[in-house]
Amino acid sequence: MALTKERKAEIVKKFGKNEKDTGSIQVQVALLTEQIKNLTAHLKANHKDAASKRGLMILVGHRRNLLDYLIKTDRDAYHKIIIELGLRK
Repeated sequence: MALTKERKAEIVKKFGKNEKDTGSIQVQVALLTEQIKNLTAHLKANHKDAASKRGLMILVGHRRNLLDYLIKTDRDAYHKIIIELGLRK
């Protein structure tokens, strides 16, 4: 269920400042969102997979913490990434 190198590079290129910018908050949130989408699709088919449910909750919490930090530091970037990724809030 991991992201492919090509998909990860595509996300980094879209949300990062350059191809090597994997540490910025926007890139991290975008990568987590992609992982969350993949896990959600997996859980729709395998609803009894408790370990994956736990992993999903951990990823969602991590993304929430990153978004909380981003809204404190750069409100414009927060609103931009929320719109681009189609997240609520």
